[in-house]
Amino acid sequence: MNFNTMNDEAKTLIHGRLTECVNAFGGASHFYQLLEAIRAAKPNPLLAKNCVFGFELGTVKWGKAIFEDKLNLLTKARLHEGKNNNLLPKENDQAYKRVLNLVRALKPIEFKVKPKNIKHGEGFTVQPFEVIDETTTRMDPIFDILFFAGIDTAKKILKYNPPSDANEIQS
Repeated sequence: MNFNTMNDEAKTLIHGRLTECVNAFGGASHFYQLLEAIRAAKPNPLLAKNCVFGFELGTVKWGKAIFEDKLNLLTKARLHEGKNNNLLPKENDQAYKRVLNLVRALKPIEFKVKPKNIKHGEGFTVQPFEVIDETTTRMDPIFDILFFAGIDTAKKILKYNPPSDANEIQS
């Protein structure tokens, strides 16, 4: 995900979604601490066999174990998406079937992000992918921010000031 190259409509939509998630987790400070804890965790929290990542301010839970080969493929597919605006390679590409199977396996998983203290918010859920049509799938921007993108990207998105005509943009 390259926020800088997106049009104003896409930036406004992602800014709005991320702002809702941040508020549901207790604010920017708590959200940034979550991102920092995820980045600092070794191995990657997505590889947790118990499907839980916990830190002092909350938890992330999901319903299906993700294995290292799938995570490696997801990381490569994410790089492909950055270049082609599509997680899926072309049908004649060698990796097409593997990436398609990855999407089919991970798409139904919901990641539930909850603050430890209910006073901070109710939390939020996110799925890994957005299926646009039969041939186009993208990583969900919130999922990307949670597990892959740099923390500076999250800060940039939160600081984004939508154009004044943003109320005309439909979500």
